[in-house]
Amino acid sequence: MIKIYDTLSGTKQDLPNSRPIRLFVCGPTVYDSPHIGHARTYISFDTFNRYLQSQKIRTLYLQNITDVDNKIISRAKEQDISPIKLALKFEKEYHAAEKILKIKGVKYARATKHIPQIIGQIQVLIEKKHAYKTNDGYYFDVSTFPEYGKLSKRTALQAEDATSRIDESANKRNKADFVLWKFPDQKDIPLPKNTKKITFKIVDGEPLWYTALGWGRPGWHIEDTAITEHYFGPQYDIHGGAVELKFPHHEAEITQQEAASEKKPLVKIWMHTGVLFIDGKKMSKSLGNFIKIDDFIKKYSPETLRLLINLHHYRSPINYTEESANQADSTMKRLQKIINALSFIKNKGAVSPEIKTLLEKTENDFQEAMADDFNTPKALASIFEMINAIENKIWKLTKNEALAIKKLLADKMLIFLGIALKTAKIPQNIAKLAKKRELFRKSKQFAQSDLLRKKIEELGYIIEDTPIGPFVNKI
Repeated sequence: MIKIYDTLSGTKQDLPNSRPIRLFVCGPTVYDSPHIGHARTYISFDTFNRYLQSQKIRTLYLQNITDVDNKIISRAKEQDISPIKLALKFEKEYHAAEKILKIKGVKYARATKHIPQIIGQIQVLIEKKHAYKTNDGYYFDVSTFPEYGKLSKRTALQAEDATSRIDESANKRNKADFVLWKFPDQKDIPLPKNTKKITFKIVDGEPLWYTALGWGRPGWHIEDTAITEHYFGPQYDIHGGAVELKFPHHEAEITQQEAASEKKPLVKIWMHTGVLFIDGKKMSKSLGNFIKIDDFIKKYSPETLRLLINLHHYRSPINYTEESANQADSTMKRLQKIINALSFIKNKGAVSPEIKTLLEKTENDFQEAMADDFNTPKALASIFEMINAIENKIWKLTKNEALAIKKLLADKMLIFLGIALKTAKIPQNIAKLAKKRELFRKSKQFAQSDLLRKKIEELGYIIEDTPIGPFVNKI
């Protein structure tokens, strides 16, 4: 039985038996290039989604794209371009990064494409007296929802202190109230010709929609619940996202949806990924430690980033350093070397009982770790235990044993983690040099043999003389 830690209850819960599993993860606010903090969350949930599918569990994985927001508007004004164009530019960057990182199987929903659903949910909240109008927008009245704060375990005072910095307005009933529909700063915008139809326009760099609520744009929190209700209904299985979003964003989602539908709980399981730090500090442009995914990929492989993230439990914080990146890269190269070596083995013979036992234990340990709150570091530990057991005697393995190990390692366990490793092809010029060197070595012309070895190393490859022949691998 697969168990997942639920942030709301603080306990491990059985994976819901719904099929498909409806999984929603808060997507990016597209005002800047995606960074490795984004990668931390989205790689974790991609791995989780892959794991469920590997267990023959169907999923419907949905992400929203926040493409209307104060940050987008401010950045667009700085660059003197349309906020819609700016959002689209960074959304394309986000999708390109996901493709590089092999994140797949996600259905995306832009906030701006769901204005009717947003208006509909706000109207329900107004009708049920959970929302009220001020001169700067419609707000949710948290005093009408006594359980506000249950996810983040905050008192009413703590909730008010935090939320007031995000949805500041002198006209709110309570400090903790949050905006559902924000009116424009400019109050004299003419009505559209057809007031029964939703109309869009940009005024002074601010994207606005004319709706039954008047000119305005949606608040951040209402976008997500309107989208999830549209695709999943008022209740679904799993909601994921970064732990920084737990309050106030996820708290507001619970409040809005449960107040609107009068059904509890909004979701069965809340999953939150831990914070990613850079050298012990939060990532920030002002500190000069902002690492874009593109910049990471220029130095390391996408598989290295996936490995680095999966070496940590999804709920744990990650302290990213150059040393940790280099260690993950070295580990990835070790894994690639093992795959190459297993493919090189040609010894005849069956699979021994010892290897069969090792394979069974490794797979069982891996599956147990993944089923216990998606414990990827423990799952990876089972992989390295197997590698440690065979590494010193790898050249004694039979071809059938090597194929069985490779199938479990590369085609099952690593692929579940989104790490696709195939046998590396040796360039033709390197293969020719290696063959020539072997002829020199066999004829005991060691000086010529050593010269060719050095030449091969200068080209980025290394030769290991093994009992079954010279093994060539990339340095």
